[in-house]
Amino acid sequence: MPDELRIMIAAGGTGGHVFPAIAIADAIRETYPDSRFLFVGTRDRIEWKAVPAAGYDIVPIWISGFHRRLTLKNLLFPLKLLISLWQSRKHIRRFRPHAMVSCGGFAAGPPGWMAIRMSIPLFIQEQNSLPGVTNRKLASGAEYIFTAFEEAEKWFPSGKTVCLGNPVRSTLLDKVSDPGFARKALAHFKLDPDRPVLLVMGGSGGAKSINKAMMHHLAELHDTDGLQVIWQCGHTYYREIVRKLELDTVGEGWRKRYPGLRLYAFMDDVTEAWAAADIIVSRAGAITCSELLATGKAGILVPSPWVAGNHQTHNAKSLADKGAAVLLHDDALTDHLPDEIRSLVRDSDRRNQMELQARKMAKTDVASIIAKHILEYVRNRMKDRNIQSQPIKASA
Repeated sequence: MPDELRIMIAAGGTGGHVFPAIAIADAIRETYPDSRFLFVGTRDRIEWKAVPAAGYDIVPIWISGFHRRLTLKNLLFPLKLLISLWQSRKHIRRFRPHAMVSCGGFAAGPPGWMAIRMSIPLFIQEQNSLPGVTNRKLASGAEYIFTAFEEAEKWFPSGKTVCLGNPVRSTLLDKVSDPGFARKALAHFKLDPDRPVLLVMGGSGGAKSINKAMMHHLAELHDTDGLQVIWQCGHTYYREIVRKLELDTVGEGWRKRYPGLRLYAFMDDVTEAWAAADIIVSRAGAITCSELLATGKAGILVPSPWVAGNHQTHNAKSLADKGAAVLLHDDALTDHLPDEIRSLVRDSDRRNQMELQARKMAKTDVASIIAKHILEYVRNRMKDRNIQSQPIKASA
């Protein structure tokens, strides 16, 4: 192995792409401390804050997703693509990585493609049962592809894939499992440790239906059921929700009216929120589902009906069928959300059984296994530049 191992990681757009990338970097650094990392992403998405907060360097490229509907924004796409390819080539030449990791999102396309062109070994981690366009396009030039669902394998070249699950950040696992940290998290939010805490999330962009249901039932959940609520509503919806809360509590103010409510547009790090929560209400993105299992939390999953391939419903159903979560469809949310929350709060046996099933399904060593495979490949490549790629098997 080289004295200094250099790994470039391309991921961006949503937390579902970025946080697995950070988890892989953490695992490589833990296994091989003499490692340097350079992330590639965009300035206006979650990676630009999340990656530096995790302690890693990031450089920008100018790229955005291609809109499937007819829009003027698509006119800039060819120019952005050409510039982002040039930027990716420049970053690779300067950093001279021993390997590139793509965790998907449109920001991973240009650097991943350029890595293949420049003979940099490319490794793909795909989070969803229906792989994204970027990873599917890069797959033919990748050395290995690490998937989270067996259903994803049919989209990739045979002999290159291994199904492991999704990487989960070690910092999240370590802290959420620590009772002392949970007490500190409750103190951070200034919440009562003797009252249940509900964490509500709609993904990095927020979820209109979840926000609508919470607004509709906030008073009864807060007053009648005595719930404390940490609510991440999304930047798009935050001002509208604050305005409605102010109108509903005119003369009193919403913070005084709801002393147990903690409302955020977005939380850069949700570790403390996960640790403080007893019950989670969330969309069913692949990473959220993996984190729900890994932290052993009782969850109500509301799949987004707008995602390609309806993969969030498949994600949620796989957990619900095994008793590890509750599946609640978008169109039933407003009518049934409070009943499902109330059931989990009041029925401790049901909640405990759900938490047990979640922990049984959890795969907490995925990032370490991926790290070992990448390091082994780089080590062999350094010994023999003509080494041939062989199918790999998941470590026990």
